Amino acid sequence: MKSICGADCNNCNLNQKCKGCIKTCASPFGGKCLAAEYIKVSSIGEYIKFKEKLISEFNALGVEELPKITQLNELPGFYVNLEYKLPDGSVVKFLNDSDIYLGCQIEISDINKYFGFIACLDFILISTYGIGGSNPELVIYKKR
Repeated sequence: MKSICGADCNNCNLNQKCKGCIKTCASPFGGKCLAAEYIKVSSIGEYIKFKEKLISEFNALGVEELPKITQLNELPGFYVNLEYKLPDGSVVKFLNDSDIYLGCQIEISDINKYFGFIACLDFILISTYGIGGSNPELVIYKKR
């Protein structure tokens, strides 16, 4: 299966679930693919620059305990769309399960805690959580 962003879809463990970005006009899981849409209106080179800019934005937030990130990967929303409990007791998800975002996860191994970094054109989101996404806590949600 060919991709717009150059990903090797044949070696992806989701290739049976994904319909492919070329075949679906940049909607492999039914939603928007940030990578495919960005590349279609500019170029793969500009997309790489966009990813580098997002990495700089994450690393410039100035929160002491945040680890520095060096790469972002394309991730389907259903992998990273955690439910966050708000102070009023309500539970909310911020992502669309069928969209593809840019993100990464960094493990803090000595305490079995993870930092999750997610971004799209409109916002960046940072959270912490335990193994398997347990007990997620929102650290930062910032409009871009």
